[in-house]
Amino acid sequence: MAKVTLSTIASHMGLSKFAVSRALSGKDGVSEETRRRVAAVAAELGYARPVDAVEAPQLGIVFHDTDLINSELHLLIQSGFQAEAQRRGYQVRMRWTHLTDEIEAFARSVSAVALVGPHPVASMQRVRDLGVPVARSGWIGPLDPFDIVSGTDHEAGSAVAQFLLDLGHRTIAYVHGTPGYRGRLERFYGVREVLERYPEVEFREMKFETEMRFTEHLLKVHAEGFHPTAFFCAHDGLALTAISELLRLGCRIPEDATVVGFGDYSAAIQITPQLTTVKVHGLEIGAGLVRVLDDRVCKRIPPDVPLRHMLASRIVIRDSSGPAPKTPRL
Repeated sequence: MAKVTLSTIASHMGLSKFAVSRALSGKDGVSEETRRRVAAVAAELGYARPVDAVEAPQLGIVFHDTDLINSELHLLIQSGFQAEAQRRGYQVRMRWTHLTDEIEAFARSVSAVALVGPHPVASMQRVRDLGVPVARSGWIGPLDPFDIVSGTDHEAGSAVAQFLLDLGHRTIAYVHGTPGYRGRLERFYGVREVLERYPEVEFREMKFETEMRFTEHLLKVHAEGFHPTAFFCAHDGLALTAISELLRLGCRIPEDATVVGFGDYSAAIQITPQLTTVKVHGLEIGAGLVRVLDDRVCKRIPPDVPLRHMLASRIVIRDSSGPAPKTPRL
């Protein structure tokens, strides 16, 4: 006969392993009714609690497996998550998937779960319905009842806009591409919020479609009478493309054009000129997810109070930004 484990009882009852463990150990976190039902099922299945067993709490983290553009950010979040979890006495389990059913199954085996990337709200709700604490790095809907640890996309966009204005730029483009990434839109909204207060500023989106090169986009807006001297790119990858294409056209950076990225990933200092960009604190986001989950597991926060934990980004000034040219060449 197969050995009856906590996972066996959890699967039989449709509960998380964490909830079953708390119920059988007499710890808080489950109702008396759940505790009674778990004890009854454990007895029925013939569960024998190991003598002197030491419960090692586990935190899970699930990375969205199709979000390749943010892979370096995810590595930083992973490192921060692991370091803080170890410091607080947790083991860490990791999974790469975007499938809600797989996330729900994974959540049954851990004490709490962090989701990283563009996971749907349905995945968070399924985890929550198990009674497992869940937090996310990313965006959700307004007032959704979930915990979030994130950067400051909107605020960062506003800061970049002011930075470019202070350099004298009055013709500014926001370069972005793949739709569906809320953070990129928030950066755009942040830039627009500042620039629309200056009637002398020309501001446009340049949506970078994969089938059209940056140069083609630039020539298109030139033909429409728009000649940007500054480009704020939604992520560092686009900024590197913009710099490469501008240099190929004979443009001097930053003398003729300023390029600003977002992320501050390793490639930002591996090009010439080195990229001015917005630093996202990936390590601290990972550590923040652990702190939030630990607070939930230990019930330090009322369950009906969702948290919004934001880590302010900062502009890292390097060689790709400079004063607006007196006579635009582009």
